[in-house]
Amino acid sequence: MKKKTINGGGVPKSFLPFSPAIRSGDHLFISGQASVDSDGNIVNGTFEEECRRSFENFGRILKAAGLGFEDVVQVRNYVGRQEDLAAFNQIYKEYFQEPYPARTTLIGCLGSLLKFEVDGIAAF
Repeated sequence: MKKKTINGGGVPKSFLPFSPAIRSGDHLFISGQASVDSDGNIVNGTFEEECRRSFENFGRILKAAGLGFEDVVQVRNYVGRQEDLAAFNQIYKEYFQEPYPARTTLIGCLGSLLKFEVDGIAAF
C-alpha cells in the first residue's frame, strides 16, 4: 500500500520530523495540529484562540486533501487544563456536527507549551 504526504494549500510547516498528514488507501491520517502559524511557529493566546487555530490548521489539511470536517471518522483531542473542557466542547461543535466522529479527549497531558492539540483520521 502506497502512502502520500499532504502538503501545500496553507498546511502549516513543522520543524519536527513528521508529515502533516498521510493518505494511505481511503484514509487520511492527520498529525497533531496545534496553534501554529503557516511557518510552524507556536502562536500563544487564550485557550479559545489556540483551540480554534488548531482546528483551522486541521481544516487546512483536510481541504488540501479534498476533504472536510464531515469526512472525519475519528478525532483525538488534547486539552491542557480541566477548566477548559466546557469551552472545548462548545468550540468542538463549531467544527463537527452529527453524526460526530468517534472521539477521545485527554486532559492535562500537554505540559506548559500548548493549551490544545488535535489529531485524527478522515475517510475518502
